Amino acid sequence: MKIELPHVGESVTEAIIGQWLKQVGDTVQKYDPLVEVVTDKVAMEVPSPATGILSSILVQEGDTVPMGAIIAEMAVEGGEPVEYVKPTPEISAAAPAVIDRTGVLLKDVAPVGPTGSGGPMPVPAEGEGRSYSPAVLRLAQAHDVDLSAITGTGIGGRVTRKDVQSHIDGGDQATAPQAPRSVTDDEERIPLAPVRRMIAENMARSASTIPEAWMLVEVDVSCLMKLREEQMAEFQQREGAKLTLLPFVIKAVAESLAENRMVNATWGGDSIVLKRKINIGVAIAAPQGLVVPVIHDADTMDVTALARAVGDLVTRAHDGKLRVEDVQGGTFTINNTGALGSVAGKAIINHPQVAILNTEAAVKRPVVIDDAVVIRSIMNLCITFDHRVLDGAEASAFVAGVKQRLEAARDWGLGGS
Repeated sequence: MKIELPHVGESVTEAIIGQWLKQVGDTVQKYDPLVEVVTDKVAMEVPSPATGILSSILVQEGDTVPMGAIIAEMAVEGGEPVEYVKPTPEISAAAPAVIDRTGVLLKDVAPVGPTGSGGPMPVPAEGEGRSYSPAVLRLAQAHDVDLSAITGTGIGGRVTRKDVQSHIDGGDQATAPQAPRSVTDDEERIPLAPVRRMIAENMARSASTIPEAWMLVEVDVSCLMKLREEQMAEFQQREGAKLTLLPFVIKAVAESLAENRMVNATWGGDSIVLKRKINIGVAIAAPQGLVVPVIHDADTMDVTALARAVGDLVTRAHDGKLRVEDVQGGTFTINNTGALGSVAGKAIINHPQVAILNTEAAVKRPVVIDDAVVIRSIMNLCITFDHRVLDGAEASAFVAGVKQRLEAARDWGLGGS
């Protein structure tokens, strides 16, 4: 049975293999954690799709592989003829047993030449056909590493990301010395964690492919702040959580997306793809990096249900317990930078969506109302949008809808649901 790397969303095209949790020869139960993988959206454990024996691991830790790629094989009862043959004391590890069966794939076996010789195959040097994975090349480039000086430990002498990291850390004593690098007291180099690297790649892709435009709208949330203050104690007693402005914002955004469908879309090259579902992603700064879990069907939920959903996602994001389905299917993203004290900012669109909304901190400011100066709580809404899909008119109509709902301070089901 071939095990594929599961797809976790239309915008995720590749993932980094973090750590194999099972080894070749292990008996694995269905749904047991098999391998940890890292994408720009989530670090997750991939469960085993069946019960059987892990017969081969086809990708190494640290490798970057496309979604849907075959990463391992498992011997299962009634499955394809892929077998794991456990070595016996009589069989040398260097000389795999001969399997009297046609069609069985032998791995980690030196190819036999046309004359029948079975000696070790030479590893080609750089420039002679030697190739490296994208993860290896990126890591080597970031640390000025000469890959030809590294002895690979992968299949056929292939250089893995772990080999490069070991070389950087000084653990590869068998390789040729690197050219000296200048190090000064006023600099420190921090290697990129897999999550940070994936975020960087996704943000670069978004910035390089999407022609972005941006606008800011001021919202008077004084009435909403009063409503929140009136409801906070009862809500916290009932729900065991603090009532923030974010659930109100999500509700206002969901209703406005239903009225402005072009904002709830993706760019399709020769068409614009309107999404029928309203699934709102919320950017969360988790310990392992930025993640964007999704509240599905947000337009069907009241403020109380949205507050519960946000609290659950935040807790599991910080505990590293997000599931694959938690990051799938997002159609629009809210970036709650106000929680960090920001009052204005421009976010990068979460590809392939067409817009992202920053909700900034509510700050008391003097404003003019009916020729009088009064103190009001003002929150900025900052939208970044894809100018291929949206013009200023569509984007401003959407934000105006959010503004109108927040300023009306409507009670969206705070009585408990």
